[in-house]
Amino acid sequence: MVGIAVVTEAGLLIARRASTWTVDERLGGRSPECVAVDLRRPAQVYCGTARTGLLRSRDSGRNWEPVGPGIDHPMVTAVNVGHAEQADGFGIVYAGTEPSAVFRSDTGGDSWVNLASLRELPSADTWSFPPRPHTHHVRWIEADVSVADRVFVAIEAGALVRSFDGGRTWRDRVRGGPYDTHTAVTHPLAPGRIYSAAGDGYFESADAGDSWTSPEDGLKHLYLVGVAVDPADPDTVIVSATGGPGTAYWPRSAKAYVYRKTGLKRWEQAMSGLPEAKGTTASRFATHAGEPGVIYAANNRGLFRSDDAGRSWKALDLPWPEPGFADGVEALAYLPE
Repeated sequence: MVGIAVVTEAGLLIARRASTWTVDERLGGRSPECVAVDLRRPAQVYCGTARTGLLRSRDSGRNWEPVGPGIDHPMVTAVNVGHAEQADGFGIVYAGTEPSAVFRSDTGGDSWVNLASLRELPSADTWSFPPRPHTHHVRWIEADVSVADRVFVAIEAGALVRSFDGGRTWRDRVRGGPYDTHTAVTHPLAPGRIYSAAGDGYFESADAGDSWTSPEDGLKHLYLVGVAVDPADPDTVIVSATGGPGTAYWPRSAKAYVYRKTGLKRWEQAMSGLPEAKGTTASRFATHAGEPGVIYAANNRGLFRSDDAGRSWKALDLPWPEPGFADGVEALAYLPE
């Protein structure tokens, strides 16, 4: 069975495919923000919410409960489970909050430790979220899929920072790196490489964030939201892009595109099978090693699947409950079962 978890403003929608697709609606009224799966125990799923903290499911998203103590902010804006490290049979879990803080659990969510040295970074005094400049938050966490204890954290806005020891100590942003990362991914076939979709453009690092390049030839829209990489090819990259935040998130003003590049070739729009850009919010993506060449995308127009690494897309015709994706999509995750 394959599952796709879609975080929307209205709730968490989980599509499951056995012989046919079905859809479950969960966490209505909880304002979910982010979702992550423990690939070592795929039934273990985490969902961060805007007001009720981090929730945990032990049965692939069917039932939910609060995680254990230690996260002292109710707004959880990012969550990720490390694939390269484990404790007691669980993947190491990292959760990010507003105001910006990162917490770590080695117990499958039963207890948490505040990785407080994050706030001691020199850049911390400059972090600020433009719509609410008095605050800021962790937008994304990427636990490196190849190296245990190597973690990348995106602050919105102000920095992409790193830890090489599981969050005990942190390394600050570097010159030439992304300032406003929205999504970052690593790839098991390209150790040391990290891909960043940021409000200030597209960035890649081949040395775990010590230095960065910005291969943007062909990208006509440089406010990037989502990024995905073909599970079978670390040189094939997909991004969602718009002209700015005003056209990224709100359906009434949205105008978002998907671009694709392979190797050193220039970016090209990859909209075949997707709805037209006008009225479409920026897509979020999900992949899984068990489906090479397959990428899932979701936006306010629905859930789409590509089986040719993003060259073309097909809408999945599923019985979404109202309001479905009408207000856009916050996050997407693959749920193997």
